[in-house]
Amino acid sequence: MDEKNEQVTIMKCPLSYLLLDENDEEIAGGEAEVGLDEENLSIYPNFGEALLVPFRDILKIPEDDYKICLTLTSQEKLILSNLGYKYEDFLRVFFKLRNELFLKDLLMHESLKKSGVEADFTYFDESGVEKQKGMCSPCLYDTAIVIIPEKGELIRIPYSEISGIKEEDFALIIDTEWGEKFVFSKMGKQFDSFKYTLSEIINELSLKVQSSLKELLPRANPSIIWRAARFMKEGKAAKRSDLESISPELWTELENKLEIAEVKEEYEFLKSLSRQEKICIGLKRGLLGDLTGEYIWFLIPIYSVNSEEPGNAVAMEATSTEGGGKATYFFRIVSRKDYPNFQDIEDLHKEVDDFIKKINKCMLAINFRREPIYLPDEKLEEPQYQKYQFAIARISELRELRSLFIGRVIHSSPEQWEEDVANLLKFNVSMQDDSEKWKKIANDK
Repeated sequence: MDEKNEQVTIMKCPLSYLLLDENDEEIAGGEAEVGLDEENLSIYPNFGEALLVPFRDILKIPEDDYKICLTLTSQEKLILSNLGYKYEDFLRVFFKLRNELFLKDLLMHESLKKSGVEADFTYFDESGVEKQKGMCSPCLYDTAIVIIPEKGELIRIPYSEISGIKEEDFALIIDTEWGEKFVFSKMGKQFDSFKYTLSEIINELSLKVQSSLKELLPRANPSIIWRAARFMKEGKAAKRSDLESISPELWTELENKLEIAEVKEEYEFLKSLSRQEKICIGLKRGLLGDLTGEYIWFLIPIYSVNSEEPGNAVAMEATSTEGGGKATYFFRIVSRKDYPNFQDIEDLHKEVDDFIKKINKCMLAINFRREPIYLPDEKLEEPQYQKYQFAIARISELRELRSLFIGRVIHSSPEQWEEDVANLLKFNVSMQDDSEKWKKIANDK
């Protein structure tokens, strides 16, 4: 191994191990030492063959009765036991190293605003069921809170999905638009500074949106800007009908901004095919924060009750070039087999309203990274893209986006782009299998 790439062992301790195949048949086992470095867990058996287990190849980590059962991407299981008094320390270091790798890999390349805080946390899902609790390090990034549990996998909460924050007996209670609840307590002396920084970041993001809206509509009074900003929190796309209910001029100015971003022609073409009242436009902070500023993005649904017309798709375009050049991305609204059964346009309208919320939530969850959405499975085997396999295995929203993804159309000439869009939409209604992707081989990766 290249000396500079050699991983330094951070922790090593004795244990017993048992390796089982996918049928739970024993492959290997016995007394050994286990080592942890920044990216791998290694087993050093007494007089046996060493095992290297990259963190990226570990799918699940249930632990019980002082045993840790790792499920690997190969579907084999590695059971670790007899760690003695080092059990808790081992778990803590193992999760810490794995979550640090998780942060690097999983689409969270943002500036860190606050860290070094320790707290207890409890996570309740949308049904009010307690899903996770324990000690954690809550970190504040540019666009999200990241909870790094002492035991367990990290959780990301985009600020734009926070519906309410309240303080109660030195605990901070955060509710999301999806009905989830996070309770942080026992922060000690860090409570006030954490609360202050969180409030400051959310205010800063809100002011940036309001400032962008004011630039678009300089003569609008403050009330219009405040109300519009509620629909356009960082990364959230607002419906045309919602913004026009505040100010028809605001929607027109947002459309005009697309001309400056050099996607107006494409927007007008897609708009001509769409249900225009359902179009959504949003503002998103770039991955490099102040260096890249904000960009505009839109969602355009194309559908009808005539299943022979090209459609059953939502087009997404963002004016940033993340993912390598400009391209329009298309997602399937409903199953291709079900689409012909929709005879009432109101039923499709409802499907589209729900679908747009889902796409927006999914894009926020992956911080608008597009490359892991469109790369085909065979590309993910290449070393430079293997980090995305890790992301796909752990982020349900990314798996959903990949499942709904139809294809992307690269911007070449305007004529070629329109022809490719027409071909993609036609392809989408002609297929029965939802897994079939449209691909223009000559121009795509």
